[in-house]
Amino acid sequence: MKITFINREFKFSWFSIVLYLLLIVLLVSLGFWQLGRAEQKEVFLEQQRLSVGKDNLQLTDETDINEVRYRNTVITGNYDTKKQYLIDNQIVNGRAGYFVMTPFYIEEMEKAVLVNRGWVILNQNRQILPDIPVVDTRQTIKGRINRFPVVGIRLAGAEIPTKGWPSVIQLADSKVLSENLGYALLPFQVELDKHEAFGYQRDWKKKSTMPPEKHIAYAVQWFGLALTLTVLFFGFSRKK
Repeated sequence: MKITFINREFKFSWFSIVLYLLLIVLLVSLGFWQLGRAEQKEVFLEQQRLSVGKDNLQLTDETDINEVRYRNTVITGNYDTKKQYLIDNQIVNGRAGYFVMTPFYIEEMEKAVLVNRGWVILNQNRQILPDIPVVDTRQTIKGRINRFPVVGIRLAGAEIPTKGWPSVIQLADSKVLSENLGYALLPFQVELDKHEAFGYQRDWKKKSTMPPEKHIAYAVQWFGLALTLTVLFFGFSRKK
């Protein structure tokens, strides 16, 4: 295939064209993906900044996690001590373990919210689950509103709880767990404050793991590689 442009002739093979198009699409896509990650981190940091110093938020049926993420809340009710969940495959300081998720029933709402009581280490024998006691008396607790923990790769059936209590899950889905519990759940978690009782290891992240500027720098690199590839592609294809 020959193309003449500005009195210069370029000769391409179909293989080189296909390979170039595949690589250029990949590089440009990676660049835009990094830009998207930078925007997400900016939103993350802004939410963190706005949440500092604000009064405790009262939970309602209209509470939108996208608007109140990282806000502190104070809730009154009681833990469901008979039905608790362990979110598997949670890595802390290089060690595998679980997040302990206990339903906290709020009477005035007639709903519950999953309280993340912290991280516990995995037993060497997976069949032996950790002992996670908590009292069911009426109490008031403080915590931070956040989305449910996420996983890198979502496997089929990851949201299905195992039989028995505590029940092990890979991923928290409020609709699935509501059916499992027999009462309504709010679609987010409350991370128990480190000063509250009946909690485990709690080191709730306050900052983004990578600043937006670094994602932008990676995006520039990907776009730079795309430009370099284009220059090389036409340079080597120029017919002398």
